Amino acid sequence: MDDEYAKLIRRLNPPRVVIDNDAREDATVIQVDSVNKHGILLKVVQVLTDMNLVITKAYISSDGEWFMDVFNVVDQDGKKIRDKEVMDYIQRRLESNASFAPSLRGSVGLMPSEEHTAVELTGTDRPGLLSEVCAVLTDLHCNVLNAEIWTHNARAAAVVHVTDDSTGRAIIDPKRLSTIRELLCNVLKGNDDLKTATTTLSPPGVTSRERRLHQIMFADRDYEKVERAGLARFEDKSARPHVTVLNIEKDYTVISMRSKDRPKLLFDIVCTLTDMEYVVFHGMVSTGRMEAYQEFYVRHVDGFPVSSDAERERVVQCLEAAIERRASEGLELELCTEDRFGLLSDITRIFRENSLCIKRAEILTKGGKAIDTFYVTDVTGNPVDPKLIDSIRRQIGRTKLLVKHNSILSPKPPPQETTMGYIFGNLFKARKFKLIRSYS
Repeated sequence: MDDEYAKLIRRLNPPRVVIDNDAREDATVIQVDSVNKHGILLKVVQVLTDMNLVITKAYISSDGEWFMDVFNVVDQDGKKIRDKEVMDYIQRRLESNASFAPSLRGSVGLMPSEEHTAVELTGTDRPGLLSEVCAVLTDLHCNVLNAEIWTHNARAAAVVHVTDDSTGRAIIDPKRLSTIRELLCNVLKGNDDLKTATTTLSPPGVTSRERRLHQIMFADRDYEKVERAGLARFEDKSARPHVTVLNIEKDYTVISMRSKDRPKLLFDIVCTLTDMEYVVFHGMVSTGRMEAYQEFYVRHVDGFPVSSDAERERVVQCLEAAIERRASEGLELELCTEDRFGLLSDITRIFRENSLCIKRAEILTKGGKAIDTFYVTDVTGNPVDPKLIDSIRRQIGRTKLLVKHNSILSPKPPPQETTMGYIFGNLFKARKFKLIRSYS
């Protein structure tokens, strides 16, 4: 009866989305009003992320039965959203079943596809791992259409979309799928696996790769620190995220995060809070020239705030991991060339033979073109010798492989002091803040 009543309330109160280009000079303002339901914040943020919009500021309020979010957004060029068709599309996406939360494996607005097989991989990270995986897929006549690969804390995870090289369609033969799973799992295990390697062949569905990668790495406990012998890699501790946990008496837990700003940061954080089963009641996001500050007032789905040192430490570790997983570590290389079967295997083999370690990769095939982005370091995690990159570009083709950016050598953001709790200071003026513990 409660479920039917909730459905009735949602039908009587459809979501309302207002897109305003006049409220601010520097951004388009998107306001979303809806009946409240756990997970709706993630759905809204994912819609904006899927549209490649940059969220410069956000105000979140979902206390009680109603959900209201205000987002200031710009496009990739830092400009307002002026295209009427784009604005209409955003509105339709946000108003379409916006009061229904996505399932754990769900995502927003992505249509199911019968054209590929999704391969999910988890294992211990090591130099040359992606090259070995690509070689196996090529030997098995699997063509890689799209893929995303993340590494963090000595763990590696990937979601790869493949087709049968001869038919160009999804691979459905059970015996062949079993062979693919077995051989890939052997590669992922390696000789000194720290944890169990897994290979999953998922049926076509609506799960976004990025959403799945967060779920895979969270389930794999990549937030636990792992020391790897012999790797004295470069690490700028000042660039690491700072996460602080406070309690307001017995009402809320306040989670404040300060980190280097980057695309999709809010999406990554909300993914992890959702996976940890925390509900955001109030929140604020503010981005500067190089830094982002986020503050959320949360409770667990059971209605209680964070209540123990162990839980607080886990919250800090998991949110640090959420921020770091997608961080563009190392030298950014972009490959743009005509796509062909085995191309990815050849490129990653050249990287491996030249002792490059792929920290993150985005593989995209579009209109017969391969548009791939790799973030690379040397095998110890340090910056790559420019002479080595020049040699690799000569092998692959200077016009095909471009050097885009080196995050390790980029300027550091200026230090900025932030006072915890200032965002909702007026809202909770009568309440006494009690600092329980902070981690950084």
